[in-house]
Amino acid sequence: MLLDVDPGASTNRTVITFAGEPQAVAEAAFQLIKKAQELIDMRTHKGEHPRQGATDVCPFVPISGVTTEECVAIARQVGERVGRELGIPGYFYEYAANSEERRNLAHCRKGEYEAIEKISTPEWKPDFGPAAVNDSVRKSGITVIGARDFLVAYNVNLNTTSTRRANAIAFDIREAGRVVNDAKTGKPLLDASGEPQRVPGTLKSVKGIGWYIEEYGIAQLSLNLTNINITPVHVAFEEACKKADARGVRVTGSELVGLIPKQSLLDAADYFLRKQERSLGISETEKIKIAVKSLGLDDLAPFKPEEKIIEFLIEQKLGSNKRLVNMNLTAFADETASESPAPGGGSISAYVGALGASLGAMVANLSSHKRGWDERWEEFSMWAVKGVEYQKQLLHLVDEDTAAFNKIMEAFSLPKNTDEEKQARTAAIESASKYAMEIPYRTAEIAYASMEVMERMVEIGNPNSVTDAGVGALCARTAVLGAIMNVRINASGIKDKAFTDTLLAKADNLEKQAEAKESAIRAMVAEKMG
Repeated sequence: MLLDVDPGASTNRTVITFAGEPQAVAEAAFQLIKKAQELIDMRTHKGEHPRQGATDVCPFVPISGVTTEECVAIARQVGERVGRELGIPGYFYEYAANSEERRNLAHCRKGEYEAIEKISTPEWKPDFGPAAVNDSVRKSGITVIGARDFLVAYNVNLNTTSTRRANAIAFDIREAGRVVNDAKTGKPLLDASGEPQRVPGTLKSVKGIGWYIEEYGIAQLSLNLTNINITPVHVAFEEACKKADARGVRVTGSELVGLIPKQSLLDAADYFLRKQERSLGISETEKIKIAVKSLGLDDLAPFKPEEKIIEFLIEQKLGSNKRLVNMNLTAFADETASESPAPGGGSISAYVGALGASLGAMVANLSSHKRGWDERWEEFSMWAVKGVEYQKQLLHLVDEDTAAFNKIMEAFSLPKNTDEEKQARTAAIESASKYAMEIPYRTAEIAYASMEVMERMVEIGNPNSVTDAGVGALCARTAVLGAIMNVRINASGIKDKAFTDTLLAKADNLEKQAEAKESAIRAMVAEKMG
């Protein structure tokens, strides 16, 4: 799936992001490198960004269901093929590197395209492709291929046009820092090993330079966050603000080049919410809005989460936007009322439970903002976060319950012409039926657990919202009892009686607990109401 194409006029460089199964991605990468070789002539290329080849860098990044080691194998496979079939020289970097110094992309790119003759020297002998410069190599340049963690290409906008000042701020921040020059000669001071002495920057796993972007009319910090677990986006932004301010420059916003994982923006939102002493227990949609505004990601152009967040793009490509929980209220009700057997009672139980948890979170959020309770915001934020987490799990189970029903239908539709087919069909029906018991039981478990939020909000929450918490408890009890009905009905066709007896006994106990807790919460609500 092609996820994103992000061209930059001043950089004269395009970042292309695609995802898929390993071998499909390997083939796509090779074809892309081949096409770039045909269309781009490095002999005439100019741009603000460091570069040395028509395909400057091709990293393979593990997203889901694949290991870093597998990405290394793919990188090596593609690199060797690029060298052999296309005659393009190149280096392996990061996890795929053959030597420690070549792990660093900046080292592999040293001298950029203008230093292309370096491939003819022993020190710079390519890891793949020819070790001599010919007309084809002059046209294609050098390609760097590797495997790495998710990298966020992140630009910070400054209220200056000075590249010199932007560079100074970048040097303050980036891990490599700045080279120390001799005060008299202006030449770099060397350490004992003959390498330039450096003053390190303040942020680990950050690379950066400053540049002037003509299309925007401003200078920017161009940062590569190579490990967002070490230096997240919001930390880089805050540090840029601090260092810019120290040099009399102001940060006006920032810009993402390519895509970003959703969690990065959620973490940024949590950071800024804490600074404002506001509850963290709000929806992901609201958190993303807060992150965008706090980081100024819409400073230069509108920020569209559905086009910049990698999980959203993959969901769109996979058709996940057709899920029940993505319907509006009317469409969901109409689909439920239709002659189709799904969504049925299990999905509705999960959805009712999600509404109950939402009400609990709402009361917690209202309480955290109540006048005179400012010092208690963290206490109520914790409960709101719990409520939203229960809500998310139950919303997931809305579609999962329908999927479980569909698995049973698929199992019954399997062929039964031979003894082998009959055996396979029987086993599939048994497995699908067990799953159709387990999913509603999970719904009942989570709905019951969510009642702790409503119970606590009746006890300590905003007294003006006590009935909202009470209604949330009613919803949770309904979800538990409704889900357990589905556990029982799906047990009837299962041959493994030890399995069904165990789950039914647990369901009976859970039902009694839910009814008792709901009754106690209703009594508390009545008492609070006087």
